[in-house]
Amino acid sequence: MSLAVLHSRALTGMDAPEVTVEVHLAGGLPSFTIVGLPETEVKEARDRVRAALVNARFEFPARRLTVNLAPADLPKESGRFDLPIALGILAASGQLPANRLDDYEFAGELSLTGDLRPIRGALAMTYKAHRCRRAFVLPRASAAEASLVRDARILPAKTLLEVCAHLARRESLQPYTAEAAAATQPDYPDLADVKGQTQARRALEIAAAGGHSLIMVGPPGTGKSMLAARFPGILPPMSDAEALESAALQSLGSGGFRIEQFRRRPFRAPHHSASSVALVGGGGDPRPGEISLAHHGVLFLDELPEFERKVLEMLREPLESGRVAISRAARQAEFPARFQLIAAMNPCPCGYLGHYSGKCRCTPDQVARYRGRISGPLMDRIDVHLEVPAVAQEDLLKHAAGEGSAAVRARVEAAHRLQIDRQGKTNSSLAAREIDRWCSPDAAAEGLLRQAIAKLNLSARAYHRVLKLARSIADLAACQGIGLAHVAEAIQYRRFDRAF
Repeated sequence: MSLAVLHSRALTGMDAPEVTVEVHLAGGLPSFTIVGLPETEVKEARDRVRAALVNARFEFPARRLTVNLAPADLPKESGRFDLPIALGILAASGQLPANRLDDYEFAGELSLTGDLRPIRGALAMTYKAHRCRRAFVLPRASAAEASLVRDARILPAKTLLEVCAHLARRESLQPYTAEAAAATQPDYPDLADVKGQTQARRALEIAAAGGHSLIMVGPPGTGKSMLAARFPGILPPMSDAEALESAALQSLGSGGFRIEQFRRRPFRAPHHSASSVALVGGGGDPRPGEISLAHHGVLFLDELPEFERKVLEMLREPLESGRVAISRAARQAEFPARFQLIAAMNPCPCGYLGHYSGKCRCTPDQVARYRGRISGPLMDRIDVHLEVPAVAQEDLLKHAAGEGSAAVRARVEAAHRLQIDRQGKTNSSLAAREIDRWCSPDAAAEGLLRQAIAKLNLSARAYHRVLKLARSIADLAACQGIGLAHVAEAIQYRRFDRAF
């Protein structure tokens, strides 16, 4: 047989479209050609596959060899096509039976010795292979990630020879059956480590209950970063769908996915020197950025005004829509980005404005320019504005621990269940029509809200966010209606609308 056909997968955003690998041997001078819009790493498969076959004691055919990766208009990248190309050559040259190839999909990068190296995107490819009812053959190092797809038939292998022995019915590959992840609660830093900051702890609890974004403004050393690091520990546990979607995004990133991180809320904290592509995603082969890698988790931006303004402005659309669409001349991709933004900043360039030490010497113009680095539209999209003052000495010297994350998380979970049972989503995700239905305040609360709109010059967006925030406060108190106290507390979390 001079023609062999195998199945593999490409990656396009979060999708894994099927790629048919066709290998044809013909007469003529020896050559090795790969067609089908391959990128550089795919073209380099010629040398890796040749060395792997020779070192595995197979014969590399001295004929005209053509490999077609179909469909031809889909760009192919990475070394995952090494394994199907090598198997196609063996089947086309008669060194391997071709009658079983249609039952499997293959992906794996080959070393020069024939060992299989891990691949990116194993979770997304396994999911699509399972839907096509094919077993998926892949490197053993990627099997744990692929096992997150329930009921998928995964056949891990360490070397090319093991795959060939399985196809030749000499020694079968054993399906991967290990547990995907432990069912225990992930270990996060405990909120009990934070001393004082009662109001900040309360604001974090409200933000966690309703899925709201939050910004903390305060002098250096007041615990803003410490509070942010403990925020994932008070969030509700991830559902199966959330955990799988988050893991799939992690597997597409350059850092890959680690199985011990399954069901752990992502916490991404990029440096303020991060570029727009690093934050939002992109590249010639579009990959998710920090905001997508924080999907169903937390994106922490410390020293917010130090980020480039154009980088910060790119957060505006994802904060509203929960998705990122990346368009390039030849490639388009869309990634989910429903994250909780936690930001922190100093009140002025030196950081000590309002500090009891009286160190600040910044002029009003310097303070205005510093805060002006953050646009009004971006601040308008942040639900909770929180001032974090310096910790009092008596609180700092206390030895008794404060309330721990477990107790706060229990209240957050109860409020989260109320929202899901009532409206099927968190309060922060409510649309305008749903706000009118679920977030209507009583007469006294509505009167207070009218006064706040006039005095604080609240935009229509800020008005809706106050209502959603008040709904979360009421849910924490297990109240069906939104009263005066709930709206009053929500209004005080919009204190920076004038300042910015």
